Amino acid sequence: MVFGRLPSEERILLTGAKGQVGGELLKTLEPLGVVIAPERAMMDLADATSVRDTIRAVRPRWIVNPGAYTEVDRAESEPDLAYAINAEAVKVIGEEARVLGAGVIHFSTDYVFDGSGEEPYVETDTVGPMSVYGASKLAGERALAESGAGHMIFRTSWVYGARGKNFLLTILKLAREREALRIVDDQHGAPTWSRDLARMTAHVIKRCEATAQTIGWKAALQDASGVYHAAGGGDTSWFEFAAEAVQQQREKEPGVRFAKIESISTDQYPTPARRPSNSRLNCTKLKERFEWTMMYWRDSLREVLSEL
Repeated sequence: MVFGRLPSEERILLTGAKGQVGGELLKTLEPLGVVIAPERAMMDLADATSVRDTIRAVRPRWIVNPGAYTEVDRAESEPDLAYAINAEAVKVIGEEARVLGAGVIHFSTDYVFDGSGEEPYVETDTVGPMSVYGASKLAGERALAESGAGHMIFRTSWVYGARGKNFLLTILKLAREREALRIVDDQHGAPTWSRDLARMTAHVIKRCEATAQTIGWKAALQDASGVYHAAGGGDTSWFEFAAEAVQQQREKEPGVRFAKIESISTDQYPTPARRPSNSRLNCTKLKERFEWTMMYWRDSLREVLSEL
């Protein structure tokens, strides 16, 4: 057996492969073993029966679940759909994984917190989501934890990359079209590169597989199970992130005129869903348990912009 790889013929079931994180995971997990990434027609996260049937058909060793309902504002008017995907599907994943003895890697969010204070949140801090989206993700966390399956929940924040729908790509597009952009400057957190999350996930799986060679599969999963924070290093505001991105892109394209980035408060940009003002996540536990440090946000931004 190659160090850290899955045993022969074992499978990884990956949800949401067309999403930002899922797309990166599809490439990053392939060297570890057979990756099954069903499209929605085969595995619809909004349909619990579809989720259950697919897991039973695939019989994976790992279920990696970046798939989620992520339309934060729309969730306020579509709570049933948000809960179906972010909570009920996760409950089924946990139940089926427990029966199979499979490990689950699930992604959650900083939105499970209420955003109070200025210190980075640790995993044991009191939760208090302010939106339907945040509440549905928290319900998914709890359902997985209560399922009895070996699991790792990775809370992350402000995910972006060179592809997909995200804040960075939207800002760069609008900056080419407008004279000025007004961006919120009183919400603080850390942008997280989707590829960094994917690499971290592969690293964690390899560590668990290596540990299993010594203490056994079930014990290795039990030893690793829990909630971890996995967000970009450092912290910034949406305004500072946008300003830095536009400035770096302006240096790459000196002949292009980009919009002026202006600072505003959250009150000046009302949205259906409330956002936490403090989205900082303390990732010390991730470093101590798996010896993994997430990339500093300015460094990952430079990497992403180099791919555009």
